Amino acid sequence: MKKLLNLIFFVFIFFIFTNKLFAFEEKIKIGLLLPLSGQNEDIGKSVLRAVSLAINKIDDPVLEIYPKNNLDNSDDNIKAAQELYDQGIRIFIGPIFDKNIKNLGKFSDAVFITFSNKNKSTQKNLIYAGVNATSQMAAIKKFLEDNDITKTICLIPEADFKEEIKNGISQTKINLKRIFYYDTEPTGITKRIEKITRYDVRKQNLLDEIKRIENSDDPNKEKKIKNLEKKDTIGKLGFDSVIISDFDESLKSVITSLIYTDVSTKRVHFITLNQWFDDSLLKEDSSQNIYFPSIDKKNYDNFSNLFFKKFKSYPNQISFLSYDLVGLVYYLKKKSLENTNKIFDQKNVFKGKAGIFKIKDKKISHVLNFYKVENGKFIKIF
Repeated sequence: MKKLLNLIFFVFIFFIFTNKLFAFEEKIKIGLLLPLSGQNEDIGKSVLRAVSLAINKIDDPVLEIYPKNNLDNSDDNIKAAQELYDQGIRIFIGPIFDKNIKNLGKFSDAVFITFSNKNKSTQKNLIYAGVNATSQMAAIKKFLEDNDITKTICLIPEADFKEEIKNGISQTKINLKRIFYYDTEPTGITKRIEKITRYDVRKQNLLDEIKRIENSDDPNKEKKIKNLEKKDTIGKLGFDSVIISDFDESLKSVITSLIYTDVSTKRVHFITLNQWFDDSLLKEDSSQNIYFPSIDKKNYDNFSNLFFKKFKSYPNQISFLSYDLVGLVYYLKKKSLENTNKIFDQKNVFKGKAGIFKIKDKKISHVLNFYKVENGKFIKIF
């Protein structure tokens, strides 16, 4: 009887102790700095909705979200951050745009996760979560090595992301034969591509060869000349793949110029950067057989469908990342008992919907998949 009473007492004490532990478990508070009004209101609200989906998925009462409108400018972003900081919040998702990160370094014991991919700030408490050029170049490098492609040139536009591309090349040590820069003005792109591909030389080679055969005693010269006249140029290109570091209409202009200068996907691998599965690529004949790194498309489609089912609208790409970032913060905070501003210091790996996140020394990199546009579809390569 005494043993039974002791056992009941032990179970009672254990029950009280574990329930107190649960009751006093540290809350994981995340502040959201979003444009909930103004020009980018739709983006901010889409991110907020994606975060709510993540909260429902995780379903843990210790996780609390505190959204705040930063009015999409740096001054109001600081005010919003200060208000949340005064409430004890030390982990922030946002701001979304690089233009609003100014002066966040004053909150030295807090962490701010921005969606930017530029990774150029000197503020030590700022974590860049965007799909940066280094992650993209790493995926391209894998594709080149897997397929024994060794003569790659890279085309980089004179744009604001030029230095980020150069940094990605440097960080990954991707093997490039040569790098070329070009002006994004449509009238200048074709002239630049003609020079890069030595179009005039190859065109003249064709004319010279036709003339040579015409003046020869070759009995089959008429047939040979007819075959040559079907060509635009002759001669070696000197490269077996081209990385076009561009987007939207400028990307399409470069592709069109390459085809015009007789550089086709039958001879050369066309590779570009993350296009977020831009449907317009599927509709353009010139965009077929082009390769690019990106996040996991199947998960992206599933998320988009879930989002639409819940909110009757489709999310933007930033929303997809925000869904994963909530899970990432939750994972790191539950795993580490250290101070909040140190949870991104240690080496960690997190598998989210967008793919694999690698964390080290306050930096996030993405392990990306690789896709090809083929016959009007996005085909996964790896």
